[in-house]
Amino acid sequence: MYQEPPSPTLFSRRCLFTALQYLALVGIPFVFLIGILIAGQHLQAPAATGSVTAVKQIGGGASMPNLLLLLGQMVLIIAVARCVGFLFRVIHQPQVVGEMAAGIMLGPSLFGWLAPEWFHAVFPLTSLGFLNSVSQIGLLVFMFLVGLELDPKLLRAQGATVLITSHMSIAVPFVLGAALALGLYIELSDSSVSFVGFALFLGAAMSVTAFPVLARILAEKHLMHTRVGAAALACAAIDDVTAWIILAAVVLLVRSSMTQGPLWLAIGGSFLFVSTMLMWVRPLLGRFRRHFCELTHDRLALVLVFALLSALITEWLGIHALFGAFLAGAVLPRETDFIRALTEKLEDVTLVFLLPLFFAFTGLRTSLEMVSGGTLWAAFGLIMAVAVFGKFGGSAIAARMAGMSWPEASAMGVLLNTRGLMELVILNVGLDIGVISPTLFAMMVLMALLTTFMTTPLLEWILPADVLDPEEANELGRLSGGGSPSR
Repeated sequence: MYQEPPSPTLFSRRCLFTALQYLALVGIPFVFLIGILIAGQHLQAPAATGSVTAVKQIGGGASMPNLLLLLGQMVLIIAVARCVGFLFRVIHQPQVVGEMAAGIMLGPSLFGWLAPEWFHAVFPLTSLGFLNSVSQIGLLVFMFLVGLELDPKLLRAQGATVLITSHMSIAVPFVLGAALALGLYIELSDSSVSFVGFALFLGAAMSVTAFPVLARILAEKHLMHTRVGAAALACAAIDDVTAWIILAAVVLLVRSSMTQGPLWLAIGGSFLFVSTMLMWVRPLLGRFRRHFCELTHDRLALVLVFALLSALITEWLGIHALFGAFLAGAVLPRETDFIRALTEKLEDVTLVFLLPLFFAFTGLRTSLEMVSGGTLWAAFGLIMAVAVFGKFGGSAIAARMAGMSWPEASAMGVLLNTRGLMELVILNVGLDIGVISPTLFAMMVLMALLTTFMTTPLLEWILPADVLDPEEANELGRLSGGGSPSR
């Protein structure tokens, strides 16, 4: 049935209302953030202790690799990851949640607690550098795959509603995380870290959403093509891009304070590289799209060299190698057959072999024994409250104001509260550059695991059964049954 388009005056009013709504929901939290950063300038953290420095340097390197020991570690890690992942699938959790839990179980929090002699024999400190190196390669390839999965059409198709919801779901947890830094900085940081760097990193870590894990959950629940699923996926994509931009700025800020290089040079070089990739390299690759119709070994090698070179440049600029790998995947031309073949080529070995090594290395750096005493557990309770309330509350309120029903808006909040692997990546970056302490690292890793674990049961409890047509659900289930195990 034909509907008369809105008049120019009505359209202008709607645009003005949307702009004012955006300024209110996103601008007000930004004002609070400025106040928090100013208020925290006078805080002084204690000097770093030897134990903190030692834990931060786990995996720093060793003289020569013990190949027999490294192979034994890989066998154990992959076997435990698959077994625990299978058990988690039985209880309707994504495989990745079980693998995250398996990594913590292999660390000092469980394996080292139950059998300390065996633990130190299997994972001696001098061997962890090689395990870290292999896992970092897997992480670079994974971030490249995340960039490949980021479809710009998904971001453009949803309009202002998703943009407001997404930025609200970033702004609220970011500001709350920065506010939480006022109470955690003195207890869980040291004098080598500025309050601004600590607060901004904590805000970025609180605001991330695991886009790959969310996509997997939506596919399993047949929600990918519903209004909630499409909006949540678009919001998660915007969240990930925004969080990585913020993280890159924080890493650049922290690293520049530890080196003699001028900050303006690092910022200028990073801006020039990103602009070149988006404005020149991406259109140039698009002109050669017809050559990317079939994936050969030579083309695969060319793509890998491109991704690693991008990672090399961003690491040299001081942002982080992971940002370069992500950017390389994001600028590749979206030729469906080529991207599908490339993803299938890289995904299996990355997800099954390399990422469990990263989870295990993260678990080896996570010691829940550090979180001892009522004060630290109270701090962990605050971290969980800020993480859940900030992400869930900000997303749900914004989605409701955008016109969704309360069940749908609540489902949006639950879905965007999924942190998963992306949170672990950010936390490891923070520990590597020294912006967070090992104790806070352990708390945040536990928070990432719990917030990801609670997504599926809360979604089943909140979302009404009639939100998806049964015939559509059956069709989506048939189509997604043979898909790749996207994270």
